[in-house]
Amino acid sequence: MTEATLFRTHRASAILRTPVPGAGEPAMRAAIEGGFRIVEFTLTTPGALDLIRSFSREEGLTVGAGTVLTAEEAKRAIDAGARFLVSPVTDPEVIEVASAHGAPMLAGTYTPTDMLRAHRAGARYQKLFPLPGEPEAYIRACLGPMPFLRIVPTSGVTERNAAALLGAGAHAVGFVGSLFEPADIEAGAWERIRARAERCLRAVSEA
Repeated sequence: MTEATLFRTHRASAILRTPVPGAGEPAMRAAIEGGFRIVEFTLTTPGALDLIRSFSREEGLTVGAGTVLTAEEAKRAIDAGARFLVSPVTDPEVIEVASAHGAPMLAGTYTPTDMLRAHRAGARYQKLFPLPGEPEAYIRACLGPMPFLRIVPTSGVTERNAAALLGAGAHAVGFVGSLFEPADIEAGAWERIRARAERCLRAVSEA
């Protein structure tokens, strides 16, 4: 998958954030077995850079780094093999590093002003974080005067609202805790994650 088609085909990413050591590999493997091809490891996950390095070698996967807060973190993530970067905020220095290395940036935004600033700073995608109340109406309202935005909601996306968010104009969606439920990770219930991944992607396909 090239930079130009990132998220355009699959329209959904699996975003892993967990404090449990050693859980990153089997948890993400379960999501991949469930059909995800765009995956993100947050840098708060133990061994995140090693996981990015390992999974980025696999054919057919696009691997990114999340919770990127500094330019140095951005450089380390790209060196490890991250093809895209995600941040909960908009930081021009992080966007600059991403742009210099040809890595699409999902900059964290919440208001229309945030989204426009991120877009003008070079962030190809505007991560909507966190999900507001009445998110479908909110996305439509933002896209009305600014249809060029590529809004990607993450926190708060579930298999129940994914199709509606995409139908409202979201460019793609990211599944976090609704896919990787903490209780399942603690219990090593990888099959539950795999089955949930299939349901999430089925919901996306309905859009």
